[in-house]
Amino acid sequence: MTDRSGIFAGEDPFEIARHWLTEAEKVEPNDPNAIALATVDANGLPNARMVLLKDIESDAFVFYTNFESAKARELDSSGTAAFVMHWKSLRRQVRVRGIVSREDGEQADVYYKSRSLKSRLGAWASKQSQPLSSRGALMAKVAKVTAEKGLNPDRPPFWGGFRIQPVEIEFWADGPARLHDRFRWTRNDPESPWKTSRLSP
Repeated sequence: MTDRSGIFAGEDPFEIARHWLTEAEKVEPNDPNAIALATVDANGLPNARMVLLKDIESDAFVFYTNFESAKARELDSSGTAAFVMHWKSLRRQVRVRGIVSREDGEQADVYYKSRSLKSRLGAWASKQSQPLSSRGALMAKVAKVTAEKGLNPDRPPFWGGFRIQPVEIEFWADGPARLHDRFRWTRNDPESPWKTSRLSP
């Protein structure tokens, strides 16, 4: 599938997403892998925040977080999520909606060990989304964890990844006179084949 510039070339949406991310890494000054992740709480009230996408697999997108955080509780409850990845410098965005599952096995261990020591210790110290009396209290907890866990801490049991398997992916690229290019991949569930369509801008 191609558009006026060929930037949508290819039939695999994950391949296109990886290609776009690679191009963004060359021009975006900060966090080209940042995504705006949307969830809903138990009352159906939407929530959104920025997180860092860490992997684009053959059939899913993966990020990591504290399983006791607000986002994780909402993801576990609904089993669904959406996100937008936007690159201002390239004037492109990717929109994803899909089914969520946890990644708390070997892959999460490998990614955790790849992080800096301070980030690994911080994962132990922070009770993400919980009230905090002061920054001093947080730093004291970091110091305590450092003394207890040493220089090679294991992954916390409350920390790991989430995998989003899309049922919808949309690619958007800026066009002249606001006549943008939009292509959407949809499927009934992660096991079904994709259907593609061009959308009006």
